Amino acid sequence: MKDDQSLSVNSRSGGDVWSVDADASLQSVLDRPDTPVLLRQALTGVLSWQTRSETPVRRTLTAPRSAPQWAAALLAAGASVTVEGAEGRSQVPLASLLERRPEGTLTALHVPLGGPGRRWGESHVGRTPADVPIVSAIAAVDVQGGVVRQARIALTGAWSEPVRVAEASAWLVGGLLDGPCIQAVARGVEDEVAPTGDFLGSAEYRRAMAGVTTRRALEAALRQEREEVEHE
Repeated sequence: MKDDQSLSVNSRSGGDVWSVDADASLQSVLDRPDTPVLLRQALTGVLSWQTRSETPVRRTLTAPRSAPQWAAALLAAGASVTVEGAEGRSQVPLASLLERRPEGTLTALHVPLGGPGRRWGESHVGRTPADVPIVSAIAAVDVQGGVVRQARIALTGAWSEPVRVAEASAWLVGGLLDGPCIQAVARGVEDEVAPTGDFLGSAEYRRAMAGVTTRRALEAALRQEREEVEHE
């Protein structure tokens, strides 16, 4: 792989979308001062400096098991990718890319910043803080006028796929981000997931933790919302 100095790591967007070249290393992404906090946190968990330096963004998009928390943060934020192929250039939602990889070369990653109404939260369970989480949830919720306009909750360790957005995220849209709604969505996620048990945790444990981490991630987003209201 090229060294970081030869990479193109530039924002090529119009201000409300953060972009980075697919050849950029995860470490160069972390070093950028404009990297969103949600993405920065996802890169500073269990990934070592060496792993971040040796792993390009493109690899994490085509093989999300290499950095599942990062992939979950991208999905929660509604990321998309630029793909250049025989028929030209197109922009593809990351969720669609993970379901079925289109023909062509991934050249850039784009993440909408969500504006001042974006709230987010993360929760995970693991054997130790240094281990890859057994189950994790990352939530990004866009609130305007007290009403949820858009929401995504991405989980790891809850399906056969390394990372996926819960359909129950949609239950938040059009309502308030409050305790009863959070509890309902957490129960919906617990019913929706289809984990496979292994030596780290049984399917039953993973299912239960999917609900718990979802609730905690949304509660963190709710705390941000309440703090914002208090400061107005």
